[in-house]
Amino acid sequence: MIELKNVTKKFSNKTAVSGVSFEVKKGEIIGFLGPNAAGKTTTMRMITGFFPPTDGEVIVAGIDMAKDPLGAKAKIGYMPENVPLYKEMEVYSYLKFIAEIKGVKKVEVEGRVQKCMEETGLTGVMR
Repeated sequence: MIELKNVTKKFSNKTAVSGVSFEVKKGEIIGFLGPNAAGKTTTMRMITGFFPPTDGEVIVAGIDMAKDPLGAKAKIGYMPENVPLYKEMEVYSYLKFIAEIKGVKKVEVEGRVQKCMEETGLTGVMR
């Protein structure tokens, strides 16, 4: 599902990530552990397409992020450490908005939003 092959990221004269390779298969759950400035966030930003790697390959669901970034990003659900919420939106409106921009079919949006709220315990605070 996710594969990094010898991925490096440099910012000017500083190397943030150097030669990282790993694979996450379908159904596996992993965590990045390490001290501050170890390259965890930079690696996640390359996996999600926010940063291109300086060298190496990032493949998500069989799609090369460099060759088809929109296709690869469509396969990702990612919540960064600083949550990008629109604070003026209610929970329900926000989830509906996200479903729509992620390409959920219009006839499925309402049901998917309701299911998400139920599964995460958000129904009571949806407004």
